Amino acid sequence: MASSPHQARGLRALIARSLIILSVLAGTALGRNQVRHYNFDVEYIFGAPDCNEHVVMGINGQFPGPTIRAKAGDTVVVHLTNKLYTEGVVIHWHGIRQLGTPWADGTASISQCAINPGETFTYRFLVDKPGTYFYHGHYGMQRSAGLYGSLIVDVADGEREPFHYDGELNLLLSDWWHQSVHEQEVGLSSSPLRWIGEPQSLLINGRGQYNCSLAAHYSNSSSNQCNLKGGEKCAPQILHVQPKKTYRLRIASTTALASLNLAIGNHKMVVVEADGNYVQPFAVDDLDIYSGESYSVLITTDQNPKNNYWLSIGVRGRKPNTPQGLTLLNYLPNSASKLPISPPPVTPQWNDYNHSKSFSKRIFARMGSPKPPKFYDRRITLLNTQNKINGFIKWAINNVSLALPSTPYLGSVKFLLNHTYDQTSPPENFPSNYDVMNPPANPNTTSGSGVYRLNYNTTVDVILQNANALAVNVSEIHPWHLHGHDFWVLGYGEGRFSRKDERKLNLKNPPLRNTVVIFPYGWTALRFIADNRGVWAFHCHIEPHLHMGMGVIFDIDGRNVKGIPNEALACGATGRLSVNGVHH
Repeated sequence: MASSPHQARGLRALIARSLIILSVLAGTALGRNQVRHYNFDVEYIFGAPDCNEHVVMGINGQFPGPTIRAKAGDTVVVHLTNKLYTEGVVIHWHGIRQLGTPWADGTASISQCAINPGETFTYRFLVDKPGTYFYHGHYGMQRSAGLYGSLIVDVADGEREPFHYDGELNLLLSDWWHQSVHEQEVGLSSSPLRWIGEPQSLLINGRGQYNCSLAAHYSNSSSNQCNLKGGEKCAPQILHVQPKKTYRLRIASTTALASLNLAIGNHKMVVVEADGNYVQPFAVDDLDIYSGESYSVLITTDQNPKNNYWLSIGVRGRKPNTPQGLTLLNYLPNSASKLPISPPPVTPQWNDYNHSKSFSKRIFARMGSPKPPKFYDRRITLLNTQNKINGFIKWAINNVSLALPSTPYLGSVKFLLNHTYDQTSPPENFPSNYDVMNPPANPNTTSGSGVYRLNYNTTVDVILQNANALAVNVSEIHPWHLHGHDFWVLGYGEGRFSRKDERKLNLKNPPLRNTVVIFPYGWTALRFIADNRGVWAFHCHIEPHLHMGMGVIFDIDGRNVKGIPNEALACGATGRLSVNGVHH
């Protein structure tokens, strides 16, 4: 449904985008915007994230990697050297839109070649808007191995946040396995499937405890009390606060599997930001956060100043077999070793989806935020199913399980290398008689590497449709992440999306996000403007699910991307072009 109001809106979007770029250029000319350089050496190191020593993927000898901090309008330059002995590597800058730099998105086989051992690749990109972001590996399952860190963008000089706070705390949440990532990958690619199981521990800023509990003395269970000596790498990072102040907590989840719930004893949280976009503030006692999401919340330290308080995270959406992750909100000048007088907050029941849905449905764009176009030009419905290929269990979208090619899509699309990936476009929908409430009647699927070609600057709707997996009465949570763009979340619903659900969609104040959840047996509706040229991944952010094929690829006028550096495409068929003297 094209319309003249949409065309006008598209023109306004184009003008606004041009003004952003011009203002950034002007800021650079005036010396306001900075270029921030980082050198990253990626290598395996010994670490003990949960008090048990294991090999982890570190950056500059650190786990998690260094925090990148910049201001809106700055350019971030990361010189990444691969010091792994036998593996390639890339890093994805999660939530950064890569306006005009699609080759810096850090997705192996999509935006660039994997960086070989011993090589250095330079990522250079604009951080165009303030918010809470993070970065992580996007090759194989290296995110699960610990390749991640925080990326925080402050408001530009002279600008102010639309809320006040006295101090800031940063929380990067993750889950941790004792089985190596390589073992996990082999198990997921085996027949019969060897599932990775639930994580052994939950980490807050790379620290957690296995087989013990900081709060053990509250319960009669067999949990051991953790014997943490000062300075241990697994000792929690204490959150030090002054009484009677307001703090901003930046919270991001880079979990490989777990959906989490976060709560702070006796403290309400006011949600003010989601995925780098301001939301209409609302207060909650606890917060659900799915892999790939980020939030900012405000807390006021208005409780009894003689006490300390627990901050806890626990598993949601899967039957938990993992203890809560804990740290302390330490009211100064109390000692950080003083334990709270109350037990940690209890995570809601793992399958209390009404609790999760009520939280998600309270998130609206802050007043004055950009509204979505009223009409869409194209709608794609993506059915998420678990399937089999020759007895191997896979995840598939519209009955196609994504198999990435050896030549990065961006180069293939740019140079019309049609032999490198499937030229058949994947299905736009799924059969009308498909029963989303039961296991697939025919569990077999195919693998494919085709792409959805989206016309530049058009409005695209995506309906994410969840369904039953292979086992009876099993439908899982899937958080979906879009690269290169934010999207408006127009609504959620139960069962199969139908025309009658159109009336329920929110076009008035839907939140802008880059990651969104589909609930079991439900649907989620998104709208975005395809205004960033490149080839972009859109996928489930659960690491084993992507590994098993749960994703699609959007080509948005990738043919007309300019300025791709040679080193981004020095592999596969594009590598041969480079050798033959064809410039990118």
